[in-house]
Amino acid sequence: MELELRTLQLPVDYREVKQRVTRIWEDLQPQLTVHVGLDAAAKTIVLEQCGKNRGFREADIRGFRPERGACLPDGPEVIESRVNMKVVSRRAAVEGVEVAFSRDAGRYVCDYTYYLSLHHGNGCAALIHIPPLSPRLPASLLGKALQAIIQEMLEEDSAAGLCDPAQIAGTTNLFCRASHGGLIHDHGHGDTSVVTARVPHSWPPRSRIQVLWAASEPLSH
Repeated sequence: MELELRTLQLPVDYREVKQRVTRIWEDLQPQLTVHVGLDAAAKTIVLEQCGKNRGFREADIRGFRPERGACLPDGPEVIESRVNMKVVSRRAAVEGVEVAFSRDAGRYVCDYTYYLSLHHGNGCAALIHIPPLSPRLPASLLGKALQAIIQEMLEEDSAAGLCDPAQIAGTTNLFCRASHGGLIHDHGHGDTSVVTARVPHSWPPRSRIQVLWAASEPLSH
């Protein structure tokens, strides 16, 4: 069963991200949002367990820094994903691809976006940092890896009301099309590429999954 694929562009802009993330959760009401962010320095795929609220001192592309370095001044310091990323990182197996676990998403726009998404989605969000495409990690292999990871996320956290993992079988082609279409690369001018993938309206609302390819940005960690 084919997924609906929609694309849009977001700048690496804290204020714009806050508006867009809020609107996405209000309008689409996904059961799970998976953010896929490019880390130009990464050598492996990294699953981020939590989003941090403070420490955002680096300016975005417009020179803006969040007030007091916080996503939400009155929010909790850390919001954990309802998905156990450590378990997923151990179980997601794709030959030739290493999957690691992290509790520090970098304190920049990826982390900021993730925290807001976790806040609006009551923890039903995930952030996957990926390295740049290369001969060792072509789009086809990245697609297989992302499919395996998301399937493991759904299996590990079925109690969260997410869809049956079998329902996303075959989404490798979706991920590969996005990769070949230039949606996973560092633009070099601060833009963030985002792809939203949702199941057709004929699927039950509880089956709705959203995949966001987000934040083309070099990270320090």
